[in-house]
Amino acid sequence: MASSGRQKSIALFITLGSCLVAVAVTLNIGLIVWTWRTGVMLVLGALFCSLIIAGVVLNTIFLVREIRRNEQHDQFINAVTHELKTPVSSIRLYLETLQTREMDDAKRREFYAVMLADSDRLAHTIDQVLRAGRAKTWRKHHHRELLDLTEIVKDCVRLARLRHHLPDEAVGCECAKAQVWGDADELKAAVTNLLDNAIKYSKDEVRVTAEVVLVDGNNVAVRVRDKGVGISPAELKRIFRRFYRIPGIVTTRVKGTGLGLYIVGATAKRHGGKAYAESEGAGRGSTFTLQLPGAGAA
Repeated sequence: MASSGRQKSIALFITLGSCLVAVAVTLNIGLIVWTWRTGVMLVLGALFCSLIIAGVVLNTIFLVREIRRNEQHDQFINAVTHELKTPVSSIRLYLETLQTREMDDAKRREFYAVMLADSDRLAHTIDQVLRAGRAKTWRKHHHRELLDLTEIVKDCVRLARLRHHLPDEAVGCECAKAQVWGDADELKAAVTNLLDNAIKYSKDEVRVTAEVVLVDGNNVAVRVRDKGVGISPAELKRIFRRFYRIPGIVTTRVKGTGLGLYIVGATAKRHGGKAYAESEGAGRGSTFTLQLPGAGAA
């Protein structure tokens, strides 16, 4: 209901802006016809009318952007609320069960494992929000050290398999030897977000490949490929914006905060690199690349 109301508001502002521009153009043409002999009036009228048109267009663009930004913020709040409430409710349910019922050790250990997994999910969501909030101030606290990027990617792949309960063949790793200067925690978070994103948006069978390759002589690239839902060309640049999630059935089914790829992009910029996505279209898989200067280039 809220999304439908915002769409109507956007349509209203666009229609209103178009009508005002049409009126302004009509007045301008009329002014030219009636005052073609008076040069000063013609120039002033054309200038005044151009200013009106520019103001109306800019105002309409601003209003539409604000409506869309507010919609993204609302979606983010709803997503974070769900991501926080679900594990908390689950942990509380298991604790109440342990408190009120007698059970054997095997069942108790199973409950403990579920609660630990829920607490990890909760901590991950909080960490994502905190990292996104610090993204604009990271440059003021730049910590760099020589890192083995290959080992970082391999560790992230192992953790992704464990966290999502996947066999080794589901998430492959093809890594060349590479070193970079940077912050280990930030790079681990970026690679983890790429892997989690690829796994979440895979189809029924997860087939994800992470690789580290040397590109352009001095640069190093971490590529994460999947055979999932794919991305349309129009969305490839938008997905790295904060809070942005591709609208559609898939994103309504797959929960998320819209911060993972934003953190990847911010980490890439902070380390002097770039992040980008490639896809042949919906249903044809995606490739996400985190490109960084190699240790020699840095």
